[in-house]
Amino acid sequence: MNRPATGCAHGLVGQSPQISALRRLITKVSRNRLSVLLLGESGTGKEVVARAVHNANPRGEFVPIDCGSLVGTLMESELFGHVKGAFSGAIENKKGLVELADGGTAFFDEIGDLPLEMQVKLLRLIQEGEFRAVGALHWRKVDLRIMAATHRDLRAEVAAGRFRQDLFYRLNVVVVHLPPLREHKQDIPLLIEHFLDRANASGLPAFGLGDELLATLLAYDWPGNVRELQHCLDRMAALHSDGALQMADLPSALQYQRAACGLRSLSGAVADPDGEAGMPHFAIAPRSPVISIPESEKQAIAHALAATKGERGKAARLLGIGRTTLYRKVKQYGL
Repeated sequence: MNRPATGCAHGLVGQSPQISALRRLITKVSRNRLSVLLLGESGTGKEVVARAVHNANPRGEFVPIDCGSLVGTLMESELFGHVKGAFSGAIENKKGLVELADGGTAFFDEIGDLPLEMQVKLLRLIQEGEFRAVGALHWRKVDLRIMAATHRDLRAEVAAGRFRQDLFYRLNVVVVHLPPLREHKQDIPLLIEHFLDRANASGLPAFGLGDELLATLLAYDWPGNVRELQHCLDRMAALHSDGALQMADLPSALQYQRAACGLRSLSGAVADPDGEAGMPHFAIAPRSPVISIPESEKQAIAHALAATKGERGKAARLLGIGRTTLYRKVKQYGL
């Protein structure tokens, strides 16, 4: 079904204190036309927030500009346009992205990737509100709001000489910090609902997540943040067939995380002499840095079975797993 997820306002999904604070800040920032600098790791939703600020008080067009994709000799033309005959192949006048944003918002994504020579031209655009197309003789005035985003530490970039200090201060008027997903994991269930609804609305098969699968998604730290979570769910939706969704449908990074967490749990359980009354004390030797997770898991189960003299019920309780899971792993590892 195609419905907005609970707690979705300003395009932001979630009810955590961090997301609630972001919504309040968006409302405040949208009341003016000051420059906004969005800081946060890749995948945290910087463009979502930029669009939210624009849409909260819509005026003109919102034009995203990916600074990382502006390369080569045509970079200035892409930004500021060119006049006919400005260079070989310029057979007609062309508007640049900045002119398209006139009256609205120009969003410079990954501003930290912009070369120094283009930073000078952007500085003039911010200070004077004007630009000059490639090959043009006259400056053109524009009225636009500048928003920028980066995952880089711009102060460190300034210190290293890779980013102009004067441009940094011009951009650093209103700063919005976006938290990584690992710091507001309570929003993951709402994000899952939101992305699965979107996948279903686009024609992908609908499915739900069981408790074990949800626990795995909650345990993962999501280094790629919300974008990685969305791609994970889209992948599972696209590859899902009839029947229950299997843990094997998870991307390899999450399967590794689940196996590692399970191993830590098993190792902790069998190394705890108080885990089961009357059980003999034993501990697992530290894992070799080259031993595989399945092999380590096999050793942990083998130790538990040896300690309980083969009584699988007791071994399962000791390890903190269900009997069915233990039986399946015993068969899997040939124990």
